[in-house]
Amino acid sequence: MSKLRFHPLEPLRFPLINRFYKTYYPAGKAKKDEIIWIGEDNKGIQACVRFKQFEQFQLLTGMLVHPDLRSQGQGAALLSACQAQTSVQPCYCFAFSYLESFYQSSGFVTLEDNQLPESLRTRINRYRQSGKSLTPMLYDQSSKRELSQA
Repeated sequence: MSKLRFHPLEPLRFPLINRFYKTYYPAGKAKKDEIIWIGEDNKGIQACVRFKQFEQFQLLTGMLVHPDLRSQGQGAALLSACQAQTSVQPCYCFAFSYLESFYQSSGFVTLEDNQLPESLRTRINRYRQSGKSLTPMLYDQSSKRELSQA
């Protein structure tokens, strides 16, 4: 497994993140008002995740690991590295349903739609109407502790 360095993206490197998305996840597009964390090695950016900021919460979105590095623990390492960000205020995510257990192993708990803030309920319904199978989740630091003690 290659060893990635994880840290927030420096603003000057913002164009690189959209190039990374364009190559491996064309539907993803970073915005300058998002907080972006990356994992990189000497070859460049290999993983990223964005945090869209709302007034009372944030939405983890656009998580991407280079296809050659998937299923090697890099996504979990990225989420662990940005734990300070996921803990700063409530952090929701819309997990592709097949990734629900991955997010649960990183401290997210599954929610019912009615547990989401209204603006996120509207958003998840719109995404589902476009054919995406999504599960709403919320980061719960106590859940992460319970998992590590099990």
